[in-house]
Amino acid sequence: MLKKVSRNDERIRRHLRVRKKVNGTPECPRLNVFRSNAHIHAQIIDDVNGKTLVAASSVDMKLANGGNVEAAAQVGKELAVRAQKAKIENVVFDRGGYIYHGRVKALADAAREAGLKF
Repeated sequence: MLKKVSRNDERIRRHLRVRKKVNGTPECPRLNVFRSNAHIHAQIIDDVNGKTLVAASSVDMKLANGGNVEAAAQVGKELAVRAQKAKIENVVFDRGGYIYHGRVKALADAAREAGLKF
């Protein structure tokens, strides 16, 4: 009898497959996205040193409904502002195994509009 693999396990497999190629350096760190049903989180990570340089989420921004496209856009904008304060301009985008659609796309577009280059 076949066991059904959960959707999150499949997402983790996709994420690990992408992570073999996508790596953040001090010059061009990795922008990682995590999406849950209720919230969205984004971090800019230097994988060489193992440090999170900048982070933003709908939780720390205290958004009433953090699980929608508008909240994701606000998080992307805030992340870009914090990155500019930390003198980060170029990043490599890591969608975390999620489809580039909806909230993930809104976060990426808002970060680009606010000044991040990827």
